[in-house]
Amino acid sequence: MNQMSPVSVDANGRTYAWPRVPAIAICLDGCEPAYLDEAIKAGLMPALEKIKAKGTVRTAHSVIPSFTNPNNMSIATGRPPAVHGICGNYLYNPETGEEVMMNDPKFLRVPTVFKAFYDAGAKVAIVTAKDKLRALLGKDLGFSDSRAICFSSEKSSSTTKTEHGIDNASAWLGRPVPEVYSAELSEFVFAAGVKLLKEFRPDVMYLTTTDYVQHKYAPGVPQANAFYEMFDKYLAELDALGAAIVVTADHGMKPKHHADGSPNVVYVQDLMDEWLGKDAARVILPITDPYVVHHGALGSFATAYLPKGADREGIMAKLRKIEGITLVLGREEGCTRFELPQDRIGDIVMISGENKTIGTSEHRHDLAALNEPLRSHGGLTEQVVPFITNRKLPDQPGAPELRNFDAFYYAVMAAAQPS
Repeated sequence: MNQMSPVSVDANGRTYAWPRVPAIAICLDGCEPAYLDEAIKAGLMPALEKIKAKGTVRTAHSVIPSFTNPNNMSIATGRPPAVHGICGNYLYNPETGEEVMMNDPKFLRVPTVFKAFYDAGAKVAIVTAKDKLRALLGKDLGFSDSRAICFSSEKSSSTTKTEHGIDNASAWLGRPVPEVYSAELSEFVFAAGVKLLKEFRPDVMYLTTTDYVQHKYAPGVPQANAFYEMFDKYLAELDALGAAIVVTADHGMKPKHHADGSPNVVYVQDLMDEWLGKDAARVILPITDPYVVHHGALGSFATAYLPKGADREGIMAKLRKIEGITLVLGREEGCTRFELPQDRIGDIVMISGENKTIGTSEHRHDLAALNEPLRSHGGLTEQVVPFITNRKLPDQPGAPELRNFDAFYYAVMAAAQPS
């Protein structure tokens, strides 16, 4: 920390320490804690074992819905969706009847932690696997003064200094652009993070991956273990370079299939059509994004917009009787409980259990590309995630439940401690 650096930075009602060494948060998309446990048990993650022995090991809760965009933006802002506004990958506007992706920066209602640090003079680096998050994470950063870099693996060959802070990140890293449905898309993130730490030396860095592997493979199977063995090698490099690191996840992952491997789904739009008339209600699945091959847009959280005058309590009572639907709440109660923005949530919130997903209409889901039994997320059973730091954190008696969006608060706290 130089003499001109501030003591702390304020962002969205939270105060963050100023890091003496680079502070890194790593979001392992879909990382059920069991993935790390099984890979360690197999002897494949010596760096993480070392970090756990010397650092702080906890679990944390993700935000609900336990989907990618809401949780990444909670980590990026340090606040829940009720504050930042991103409550899914997908949004329905009842006034226009449009269903749109919620990856446009216009949907973000508050600045990111990265923006706050950048404005205070820090160097900031962000690498994401899929480009759907890149514009949200990099919102309002300036790239003309060489203090900010933000790009995705997916679009790394087309980055520019003006828009991303770096020209052709793929050529810079010396790696081809990976296939979007691959483990290599995440490996690109880790490799870029190591090189950025060596060459750019950011004060704050965020590395966030894709859950392609986790959607396909259960904890402990060879393909999953290979992914975490690969990650461990990069983690060792980041740790050896002196950064303060928090490893967490945006959500967990659970099997959502029958014993024969077929997807376990309740198609709620079909039920609504039966109860209220065809298309009178609108069921929205916030897991929906441009990358549905590995999950078929099936997750464990849904919201429904009802027609004017509908018997909401009666509909909710019927939904509660459906096997596998574990929680049904009205908008007001659901938004209060899960800290969601009421203007972006339907009249009803539904959550399914550990082995069940919620769909719209059966004919609308193309499941032909599911080559393995369905694994997915979105509900309460995917809310517990790892929270591991490579430095001891001070005990905070009486502290509230740890959340994954506390990642940067603790990363910079660790990075601010004298070495």
